[in-house]
Amino acid sequence: MHWIALQWLPEPDAPDTPLPPPEALSWWALQFTPHVAWQDEALMLEVAACERLWGGRLSLMRQLSGTNPAPDTRLLGAQGATSLEALARLRLFLRGERRPDDMPAGLPLDTLSAARDHLDLLARLGCHTWGDVAALPRGGLSRRFGAALREALDVAWGQRPETHVWLELPDVFEQKLELPALAENANELMWSANRLLAALQIWLRARQRGARALELQWTLDLKRFNGVDLPPHQHITVRTAEPTQDMAHLRRLLSEKFALTTLAAPASWLRLRSLETDPWAGANTSFLPEDNRKGDKLHEMVERLSARLGPQQVLVPVPHADRRAERTQAWRPALSGNRPKEKEKKKERATTAPSQPDAIYPTWLLPEPLRLDMDGERPCYRGPLRKLIGPQRVEAGWWGGTEDGGHPAMRDYYVAESPEAGLVWIYRERVPTRFADAEVRWYLQGLYA
Repeated sequence: MHWIALQWLPEPDAPDTPLPPPEALSWWALQFTPHVAWQDEALMLEVAACERLWGGRLSLMRQLSGTNPAPDTRLLGAQGATSLEALARLRLFLRGERRPDDMPAGLPLDTLSAARDHLDLLARLGCHTWGDVAALPRGGLSRRFGAALREALDVAWGQRPETHVWLELPDVFEQKLELPALAENANELMWSANRLLAALQIWLRARQRGARALELQWTLDLKRFNGVDLPPHQHITVRTAEPTQDMAHLRRLLSEKFALTTLAAPASWLRLRSLETDPWAGANTSFLPEDNRKGDKLHEMVERLSARLGPQQVLVPVPHADRRAERTQAWRPALSGNRPKEKEKKKERATTAPSQPDAIYPTWLLPEPLRLDMDGERPCYRGPLRKLIGPQRVEAGWWGGTEDGGHPAMRDYYVAESPEAGLVWIYRERVPTRFADAEVRWYLQGLYA
């Protein structure tokens, strides 16, 4: 058995630096060994079975220090044959004392947790080290000081196996945090939320997943304010277009949401949980300079604008399997949570291809087709139109009638030239043979830039 005891301390010049929650620190340690447990103030790692995979004990200690999950703090570590010995050596290191030559007998008695409640009485008996207490008669020691002290000494000398509850990584991220003081505005909440985001990043990396949707909830300290009953909680939700482990981007999204949120009352607790995550494939890298441009990615800018302006103000086109030009696409919020499944995507791509490979479509469609005036048998739009390309025949909408929001269409499309408007896209409604005497109507559908 070989143990490593770890402890995090704030830097002297930044004593108020917040640490990630203890659970997050243990998740980080699970990447080095599956045997991780908290013992008093230290995080304990049992590494006897895996230290060689990391290149030995010295190499493992260097990697622990190099991947410190709280970079603004000091990571202190000590090693020992048992967890009690490693923890005692860590306490000696914090006090600036050297370890004794005789281990573990020479360790000071106040470094043993099980003896701390009995230090005064043991000192009057002349016991100052672990070895002094271990030399006392077993029966009398257990009767006078309880079985816990004798059992701890047996563990220290390897006469009793150690028992620990090993920590495990949860399937879903959810962390609560009691605020150091009541938060009265969004800035104070965001300062505390940074601790939870740091824990989220550790969990995502350990799970090899990227965040897609998160919920940040805070508990209101008042149940009634100005005569109005208040809900117990308030919350905001952020969504991303792609899985991410970038906490800076998530922090900006939360800040944008907070800017539009008013706290109904001071908050006392904060909770962050993951609503949706996807497998993380890692960041794409390229040797080409055009693929490594500085600045934010497009989807990150869209997410920030959606958080700032509202999801209904930032829209993206969605193709529809319909040949009617006015219904080939619709607009939906860019951060809509209803993502099509992969099979639906393939079907959508297959059914929205142009009906003719040489079809020429305009760059701009009118919101509604505009009926054209006629000069005899010629349609007019800012002058008589001259047909250049066509007809391109379209028959669609017969399967749904008006139930799907449109009408059946039987049209012949043309690219025409207007004396003033340039190239335009027009169509003629085809009249069934039995209505041969019906009026022929022409419509303007789109314009070419």
